[in-house]
Amino acid sequence: MAVETIAPRVSAPEMAPPRSEVGIIGWLSKNLFSSWTNTILTILGLWIAWRVLAGALDWAVFSAVWKGEDGSACRVADAGACWPFVQAKFGQFMFGRYPDAERWRVVATYILTGLTLAGLMIPAIPGKKWLGLFGVIGLPIIAWILLYGGVLGLPTVPTEFWGGLMVTLVVATVGIAGSFPVGIVLALGRRSEMPIARWASIFFIEVVRAVPLITILFMSSVMLPLFLPEGVSFDKLLRALIGVMLFSGAYMAETIRGGLQAIPKGQYEAADSLGLSFAQKMGLIILPQALKLVIPGIVNSFVGLAKDTSLVLIIGIFDLLGIVQAGLTDAKWFAPNTAMTGYVFAAMIFWIICFSISRYSAWLERRLSRGDRR
Repeated sequence: MAVETIAPRVSAPEMAPPRSEVGIIGWLSKNLFSSWTNTILTILGLWIAWRVLAGALDWAVFSAVWKGEDGSACRVADAGACWPFVQAKFGQFMFGRYPDAERWRVVATYILTGLTLAGLMIPAIPGKKWLGLFGVIGLPIIAWILLYGGVLGLPTVPTEFWGGLMVTLVVATVGIAGSFPVGIVLALGRRSEMPIARWASIFFIEVVRAVPLITILFMSSVMLPLFLPEGVSFDKLLRALIGVMLFSGAYMAETIRGGLQAIPKGQYEAADSLGLSFAQKMGLIILPQALKLVIPGIVNSFVGLAKDTSLVLIIGIFDLLGIVQAGLTDAKWFAPNTAMTGYVFAAMIFWIICFSISRYSAWLERRLSRGDRR
């Protein structure tokens, strides 16, 4: 019999995928031009984006006025943004009516706060425990001494002279830092088994959430002094800070309560089986998991609070938006585009603050969720 021989199979060399399926071209083909409908929508979206961007660039850059001593430079035909107005009022926008000779104290506070926050947010920097302790206790004291003065030879600068971005950052920082522990306490109180603590927390949360922030600010500024003993008064800015902190704390409590309810019951039972106290169970087991789950909700509250700081103008505190509006009353800078320029500048500052908060929170959320990935 003849033996049949089988020739060895020769595998064809692997070929690279077509260019239309990889790289930028592949991504565009798959996501933007995968069908006639998507192609039409993509072209329409690009056309709208180009019209908006071209108009914004023409107003803010190409047709803008960059130099001038007063509003007459911006009263020319087809003039865009009036940036000399921002340049002339920049000191007021940043510091309000804070004395020029003492503004170095505000800058020093900005730098000290920025370094502390950078140390807390950057993982590679050691000593987080001590930095956190300094940020909670030491930084507020030093900031108050620098900003208000009256000690160590620093002249006193009453809060009536504070304004601009300085007030916006003070209200936002104190509101965020203060509302977080208030929210945790209220959330734990609402889930407490003690009727007094539970009903007191529920009453506070529901009452505060049922009224707008403007009402809280009016009550803290106008009605609170009526309940104080004669001769006792609080600073107007301090009353506003307390109102903002309590208002935001009520919303923060509901966000944190949602995270507590999302924790499986087995986690509570496991902590009880180890003999942990209530503080140990919450601080070591439950709250770390709950807070990680509700990071988007917490950041949403922080971003909303940062924008709501402009409402303090209602009670006579000139934040960034308020000081911009006050600058528009200067007849020297009257021009058709002066108001728009001031408001765009304020919007850019608010956008930078809120976008920075959201980006850091997104990075933090990805970093904390590494252990959950499969």
